[in-house]
Amino acid sequence: MGFLAFLILGLIGGIIARAFLPGTQSGGFLLTLVLGVIGAMLGGWLAGAVFGADVYTSFFSLTGWIAAIVGALIVTLVVNAITSRRRA
Repeated sequence: MGFLAFLILGLIGGIIARAFLPGTQSGGFLLTLVLGVIGAMLGGWLAGAVFGADVYTSFFSLTGWIAAIVGALIVTLVVNAITSRRRA
């Protein structure tokens, strides 16, 4: 998968992850992109390590999308936990 496709996958995965989480999250478009890309990398790595899956062979791979969304959820939850402690 190419770099631009990976960025698009991360952005969409980050947007979907933020939609699943309740409440408001800080940050805008750029933070969503960064968290989505980091989440996509984390999700792909976890899927490969746990299940032995090669999730990023194609942009339209369902396992790749699921891994990216789950990874983005994890990363967004961690960032929200860190930033909420700072605000409290």
